[in-house]
Amino acid sequence: MASAVFRLAPRSANLTRSDFWFADGNVVIIVGHAAFKVHRGQLERHSDVFKDLFSLPQPEDQEMVEDCQCVELYDSPSDMLYLLQALYDGLYFKKSSAQDFPFIAAVLRLSTKYLIEHLRQRCLLRLETDWPSSVPAWDYREKQATDAAGRYNPRDSFPHPILVIQLAQEMCLDTLLPSAFYDLSRYGPRKIVYGTAAPVLPLPASSAGSPPDGDAHTPVFIRLSHDDLLTSLLGREFGQRYIASFLDKELAERPISEDCSNKDTDAGRVCRESFYFIMLNVLRSVGGIACGRDADPLFTLTQAVDMLSRTDFSDGVRQCGLKICAACKADFSDAVTKAREDVWEQIPVWFGLKEAPADA
Repeated sequence: MASAVFRLAPRSANLTRSDFWFADGNVVIIVGHAAFKVHRGQLERHSDVFKDLFSLPQPEDQEMVEDCQCVELYDSPSDMLYLLQALYDGLYFKKSSAQDFPFIAAVLRLSTKYLIEHLRQRCLLRLETDWPSSVPAWDYREKQATDAAGRYNPRDSFPHPILVIQLAQEMCLDTLLPSAFYDLSRYGPRKIVYGTAAPVLPLPASSAGSPPDGDAHTPVFIRLSHDDLLTSLLGREFGQRYIASFLDKELAERPISEDCSNKDTDAGRVCRESFYFIMLNVLRSVGGIACGRDADPLFTLTQAVDMLSRTDFSDGVRQCGLKICAACKADFSDAVTKAREDVWEQIPVWFGLKEAPADA
C-alpha cells in the first residue's frame, strides 16, 4: 500500500490550492505544498490502493479542510496534478510529441504506484510506440520525425533520450532502453556528455497560500551516470565500427551478381564502379556531411540502398542515376536488409543490455 498520513497538524493556510479544487469534492489530497480537493469515489473507482487508503480508521482530532478529510501523500505535486488530469479529463495522444513526455512519465509513475492499470497501459503503449523494438517500427518512427520538406526534427516528436533512459531505468522498462541508447548515440560525444535540460513541470495554480520556495524557471540539467555515459559512447563506437566493416565486406570488393547483365562487358565494370561510388558517398556521409546522422548505422544503410534508385547524380554533364543492373541492385538490397536487421539485433549488445552470443 502507498504510504500516506492523515493530516493532524493544522497547516491548511500554507497550502497551494490546485486547479483540481472542486466545490463538491469530499477529500483533500495534500502533496508537498499542494492541495487537491477531489472526489473520493473517483479515486476509489480506479484504484484499490486509494480504496484501501480511505478505509483506514480516522483519528477523532483529524484536521479538516472545508469539512473534508485530508490525506497526505509523498509524491511530486506535478505528478499528482498530471495523474488527476488523466483521471478526470482522460489521457489522449493525437500524435507523438516531445511535450507530452512529462505528462506520460508522471502518469506512468503514479498509475503504477496506485495500481491504475488502464492509465498505465496507455502510457506504456505510447512509450513503446515512440521507442520501438523492431526495425519496421523504428523506420515508421523516423518517418514521423521527418517533415514534408525532408527535414529531420526528432526532438519535436520525441523527448531527449536521456530522459527516456532514466525513466526506463526507474520503472524497469528494459524494452525501451535499446532504442533510447541508440537514439542518444547519434549525438556527438560532446552533446552526449552535456546532457539535456529537465522539462519544466507545471505547478498547481495558486488561489490561496504560497508557492514553494525557489525559482521554478531556473534550468536544471540532467546528465547520464558515469556508467551510462561510458555505455553510450562505447555503443556509438561499436555502431561506427559496424559500418566500417560493412563497407569493407559488402562494397569495397563486392563481386557482381551471378546474373549480372553487364558481366560480359568488361567483366561488369559498370556495376563494380557503381558499388565503388556508393562506398565513397557512404564514407562522405559518415564523415559528417549528413549533419546529425553520421553516427546512425540504420540510416547510413538506408542511404546506401537508396542510391540505387536516385537520379540526381552528375556525370559532369547532366544528372543521371547509377547504371547498375537489376540483378546487382537486388543482391545489394538484400545485403542491406540483412545488415539492418543485424544492426537491430546487435544494439542491445553494443550498449551492454545483453550478452553477446558465444559464437560472436
